[in-house]
Amino acid sequence: MELTGKAVVVTGGTRGVGAGIAKAFLGAGAHVVVCARRPPDRPVRRAGRTAEFRPLDLREPDAVRAFFAEVAADHGRLDTLVNNAGGTPYRLLDEGDAERHARVVELNLLAPMTASLAARPYLRAARGSVVMIGSVSGTRPSPGTAAYGAAKAGLEGLARSMAVEWAPEVRVNTLVLGMVRTERSDLHYGDAEGVARVGATVPLGRLAEPGEIGEAAVFLASAAASYISGASLLVHGGGEHPAFLDAATVDRRAQQP
Repeated sequence: MELTGKAVVVTGGTRGVGAGIAKAFLGAGAHVVVCARRPPDRPVRRAGRTAEFRPLDLREPDAVRAFFAEVAADHGRLDTLVNNAGGTPYRLLDEGDAERHARVVELNLLAPMTASLAARPYLRAARGSVVMIGSVSGTRPSPGTAAYGAAKAGLEGLARSMAVEWAPEVRVNTLVLGMVRTERSDLHYGDAEGVARVGATVPLGRLAEPGEIGEAAVFLASAAASYISGASLLVHGGGEHPAFLDAATVDRRAQQP
């Protein structure tokens, strides 16, 4: 999965999952540009190499178009766009107004579409790819994050349609993520004990690390995935334990040699 000389943009790539993705692409040899509204607290680095940061508000289409034109001109190409920027606070649907929920949909669905459209001419010239960062919240009920779940479901549908419309020059795929451990995990899962307790509900027994998401993204962008397009790759550690696997059953399995 060698990507030396390739140019990659990771939206929301300054921390958390985005930083893990950016580091994985750096490790594969790519030139990496990360964008966000605010600069990172510290540079995104791996193996002595540093991702380039450029500020961008994905809600401003003119700025997005200018951003991709400048990146392609400065690097001479654009091979991969990773639409990672997104997220949502926990809020029951009737606890927020329509405007708040609309902003969640804008960030998680419309912004990736805006970025993809702006990047398309350069990706097409390079016969590159788009990697969407989806969520299991888009594949099942998502109480407390309903607008986010709906947006992520829409993102998968968008990616599948793009994969057909933009073929054969541009491949489009989605990583469907489960729970990932980041520097902000405490906002969702509490302290280390809470993270471990939540991780125990995953068949693999833990939350994913951002770098593991990054390696999956590198795979989809690489020649190793040259015949993969319109796919949704689950990266969720097996999902969730079925209800019939109670704690005693899980403990017994863990003790087996």
